[in-house]
Amino acid sequence: MEYGSVPGIGKKVSRLVMGSMVFGAEGEKYENTCKLLDGFVAVGGNCIDTARVYGRGSSEQAFGNWVKERGNRDDLVVIGKGAHHDSQTFERRVTPAAIDQDIATSLREMQLDYMDIYLLHKDDPDVEVGPIVECLNRHVTAGHIRAFGGSSWHHSRLQAANEYARERGLIPFHVSSPNLALAVPNEPMWAGCVYVPGDDEAYQWYSRTRMPLFAWSSQARGFFSGRYAPDRRDIEGMDPQNVIRTYYSDDNWERYRRAEELARAKGVTIAHIVLAWVINQPLKVFALFGPATVGELQDSLGALEVKLSEPELAWLNLQGERVLAAR
Repeated sequence: MEYGSVPGIGKKVSRLVMGSMVFGAEGEKYENTCKLLDGFVAVGGNCIDTARVYGRGSSEQAFGNWVKERGNRDDLVVIGKGAHHDSQTFERRVTPAAIDQDIATSLREMQLDYMDIYLLHKDDPDVEVGPIVECLNRHVTAGHIRAFGGSSWHHSRLQAANEYARERGLIPFHVSSPNLALAVPNEPMWAGCVYVPGDDEAYQWYSRTRMPLFAWSSQARGFFSGRYAPDRRDIEGMDPQNVIRTYYSDDNWERYRRAEELARAKGVTIAHIVLAWVINQPLKVFALFGPATVGELQDSLGALEVKLSEPELAWLNLQGERVLAAR
């Protein structure tokens, strides 16, 4: 496992971060949850990404039960997320009251005294940053969280929040979690999603500030999994249709072809190449991935062994000349 660091967190943080969307607290779902988490920590993984809305709370319960059974809280870096919009009414909830409520609920559901990193799951650009920064500072002071940041917050909003914090001697946002993957989206998969691919200004901002970037959907929601093909648009289900709408483009299919070619040349899988493309970026990046099975977990771990050069990174992203890969 490779590790990085996050300001405010006195532990090393695994560069691969396990997502918890498939976690469940009952029956076979809980058995699978335990197998995934046990397999992840066995290879040195210690950072887990949770959220109040995953599994309508069942995901947090499952994770909390596993932590209690294993007695390994001190070894883990727990990411919590809240202030997501209402799933029924889509009402925005990026308010101090909603943050207070979600932090208290997440701590209770996961049976934790604190979360290492807390991310605001959505942003509301119409809300001033000041009250949000002050609210999150209160929770750091109270010991509920150690560091905080935003998920799908535009870098200009992060900049404004940190300027507010700096002017008042407050703790700033230390973490950001936008999308970063090899595939470039045609449009946001969901309202409010923020993407770094295709946004050179954002990429340069992260390069300049060195803010830790926790890349959600680092494997482009399974676009490179082999399930999809340029002539396959009739795959049933909301999630496949979202992938088709978001990622089907001539440029992304060329990225797919190049990833396959480089994988063959290096003797690895396309999944390794795609995840390695994120991990090998010259940014302070951590890759969120969400294996549904132990087999998918083991396959993804192979990306840590793949080193991509700057010319290879560029060529995969349709920049620069073709490279001759070496094993």
